[in-house]
Amino acid sequence: MAELSMVGPAVLSAADLAVELTASIAQARRDAREDPFGNPVLRVTLSLTRRMDRGEITLDSAAALIRHLGREAIAERAQRVARYVGYEPGGEAAFADVAERLAGDVETAAEPFEAYGASLARPRFAAVFTAHPTFGMSRKVAHALADLASGGKRDEVFSAEDLSFRPDATITLQDEFEQARFSVRHARDAIDRFNAALLAEARARWPERWRELAPRPIILASWVGCDTDGRTDIGWWDTLRYRLESKRGQFFRMLEKLPETSATTEVRALVGAALAAVERQLALAPPISSQPKLEALRAFALALIGEREAALPEASRLLAALDRAIEAAEDEETVMALALARAGVVAHGVSIALPHFRLNASQLHNAMRGTIHLDEEPSLPAQRRAFLSAINAELAKVEPTAVDFGALAVERASATRMMMTITQIVKHVDGTRPVRFLVAETETGYTLLSALWLAKRFGIAERIEISPLFETSDALEQGPRIIDEALRSPHWRAYLKRHGRLCIQFGYSDSGRYIGQVAATFWVERLRSRIGELLARYGLTDIELVIFDTHGESPGRGAHPDSLADRFAYLDPAWSRRAFAKAGIATVEETSFQGSDGYMLFGTTQLAGATVARIAESVFGLREESAEDPVYAEPDFATEFFQTVRDEMNQLVDDPGYAALIGTFGPSLLDKTGSRPAARQSDAGGPARIRHPRELRAIPNNAILQQLGWMANSIHGIGQAASRSPDLFGAMREKSERFGRAYRLANYAMAHSDLDVLRAYLDTLDPGSWFDRARRTEREGRRDELLAVAEALAGLDLAPALRRLFWRFAADRLKLKEAGGEAPHMKGRLVALHALRLALLHKIWLSATHIPDFRPHLGVTREGLIERILRLDIPGTITLLGEIFPLNPDPTTGLDFGEPPGPREGGAYETLHRDLVAPMRRSFELLREISGVIQHEIGAFG
Repeated sequence: MAELSMVGPAVLSAADLAVELTASIAQARRDAREDPFGNPVLRVTLSLTRRMDRGEITLDSAAALIRHLGREAIAERAQRVARYVGYEPGGEAAFADVAERLAGDVETAAEPFEAYGASLARPRFAAVFTAHPTFGMSRKVAHALADLASGGKRDEVFSAEDLSFRPDATITLQDEFEQARFSVRHARDAIDRFNAALLAEARARWPERWRELAPRPIILASWVGCDTDGRTDIGWWDTLRYRLESKRGQFFRMLEKLPETSATTEVRALVGAALAAVERQLALAPPISSQPKLEALRAFALALIGEREAALPEASRLLAALDRAIEAAEDEETVMALALARAGVVAHGVSIALPHFRLNASQLHNAMRGTIHLDEEPSLPAQRRAFLSAINAELAKVEPTAVDFGALAVERASATRMMMTITQIVKHVDGTRPVRFLVAETETGYTLLSALWLAKRFGIAERIEISPLFETSDALEQGPRIIDEALRSPHWRAYLKRHGRLCIQFGYSDSGRYIGQVAATFWVERLRSRIGELLARYGLTDIELVIFDTHGESPGRGAHPDSLADRFAYLDPAWSRRAFAKAGIATVEETSFQGSDGYMLFGTTQLAGATVARIAESVFGLREESAEDPVYAEPDFATEFFQTVRDEMNQLVDDPGYAALIGTFGPSLLDKTGSRPAARQSDAGGPARIRHPRELRAIPNNAILQQLGWMANSIHGIGQAASRSPDLFGAMREKSERFGRAYRLANYAMAHSDLDVLRAYLDTLDPGSWFDRARRTEREGRRDELLAVAEALAGLDLAPALRRLFWRFAADRLKLKEAGGEAPHMKGRLVALHALRLALLHKIWLSATHIPDFRPHLGVTREGLIERILRLDIPGTITLLGEIFPLNPDPTTGLDFGEPPGPREGGAYETLHRDLVAPMRRSFELLREISGVIQHEIGAFG
């Protein structure tokens, strides 16, 4: 047995204990080469458990150890973040390099200045800040980590004795908005610096004309407060408030950036008055997430209407004032400040970032039921033509309907209410730029035409960009058909021609978890190509194709881990880009930055500058790429490889053992990381039993896999696929830039996955392992505890399915080893964290066997309570224990009841709470702390 030596309980520091623990991991791994029947992770877990029994490792020393390991993980993560964005002091020289390159490229044009201006006038890239529930670290730690990655120090945060790696206890929609706003300001500042370099290059080459330019190649958007897909807690008044907040941010920033000179007097007065008007509107906005009375909504509406003109409902007057100021300015510093302000307004209107709205296709279908009188679902094969014919007929006769705030206040259909909200925003808040309207789970062209009908009904078809989201396995497969169904409609084609662009969105979270992340990128690229072919077929190559890649910050959710440059190249492959160029289709790339991890890349001035520099290099084609890629010369290999990964993932998702793996206690390993409403609950209370991965959202699904040490959605099926043609697989890894980059994403996931770690968690759920321990234990009283845990686990009946699941994973890994060699190993520190968490988990379970028997309490029995503990529903369990075994002072103490006091039972449960409940609570808190550290080891949540 790998025991860690220790002179005495209080001798070793956390640093020394960490060294010994990682050394124990290394020794156990070496010993496992000679003992294939043992598990090095469980071996170290058992050693930790025994030391906890002996008092050598207390909960306090375990907490100190976790903080030490966490500080190391954060320090390494800060270095990785800096490398990822390519940050180095003085690195923003890249802005000037890009500008010089662009100007050099137009030197041979007939009209170089016009060509240069045209290259800057069209948006090429949008960074979209989303509020996915990935706020996995506290705001304080996130800011400190960003500073550390920028070369600074935050010793007071990371050296604190109460340092926690868990997210903030409460995360509201307002918290998410404030964090997004913080990063958006850094992003806007970085874009200004890039635009300044573009203008400075023009000033050097065309000193008489550079003032004419308003560059906007990189723009920003956000859907924080505008995303109602899967949630009903955001009122339309909340959305309007956030759009006003965005407007206030734009005006405040302009006043902050513009110098006070005679040339800027008019602009500053106009913006100052508009800011004051917005402040008056916000003063009457209902509080966030409240349920205001009708009179409060009426007062808010009157403020929006009454202050409309003063608050500048669109940018034309402001742009005219900026033009006059630029003409009047005499010094170039003032001209540059005004030109940058104008560029920001041209790009973003009177908002600090453009709005993206999102809802689900089913919400649109429900809104249309009063107009399209057809039963069944529009995505069913037998119904598709009927629904398409009906909606086209309605589009031919729809007439605009006026919208007022009173109608909005009483509207019940969520899709109709969202469209009405957008109508009021473009009318009263900011109508400068079209509003993006994203539709999740689009599986038929009828969905897009329904959105168009609603937009026409409210008179905003010219002000809204309807975009389907393709993310599910079926949507990626049926995407070309869906777009074709819409393009067959003359109303949809006319709509696209008026806008001059088609917007589409790809999701990587659900696609990755259902068909595998590596396969998902192939299917997305395939769909991109098919959409390009459809545009050519319908004679629409003169419109822009806007491609919004919505991914998380982890490999499991589509973010390439090597570098930001690799991330962009992974999402926008060179072959695909060249195909669009050959067809004459201009493209705009958009990508999401989600939660704490995504906002981190804009968390400081330095990081934001590096991130925008990498974006600029990417969108202007300054990244190095090979002209030809062999994977495209072997289409049969690529199709078979990625189809095999997809098939293997489909089988895995339907495996009962997979649901047991992620659903038994996996959700309890995670803190709440966003403002979305709480997860589903079972009728009997406590967490619902997960019977299929679809019952979990994609983000916690992926986060649980990270926490269990096996990132299946990024690695499973690759072994089986590689074994089909191992020689060609090896050749593609080495010679294909596209295939090699996809494999490196999987390789990163492999480096954070370990079969021994996974097996340790699976064996923890196997009653057989507890029976084996019971047979061999020599500790007094331990046998009864172990037998009790074993019997409780036997009641869950998970072991057979979990064993088959492990065979599935192990077989795939062995095939990959045969085809591609040894995969990277999980680092010792990460294994140590898993072993320590398992020891804490075992401690919780063993202590649970000492809960006294009790009469059923509100339908809860002792057996039911034990099952909740096995599922790690510790907060709920502790609440119940407090009700069943109350720890209340005796209210009769000291009162005279006329007789000598008799014996009291008050205080009888003090020992239970001290010796069982309090340690259980603390152990669970440490277990969650470890989850936070593992997040930093991997580099992202979910």
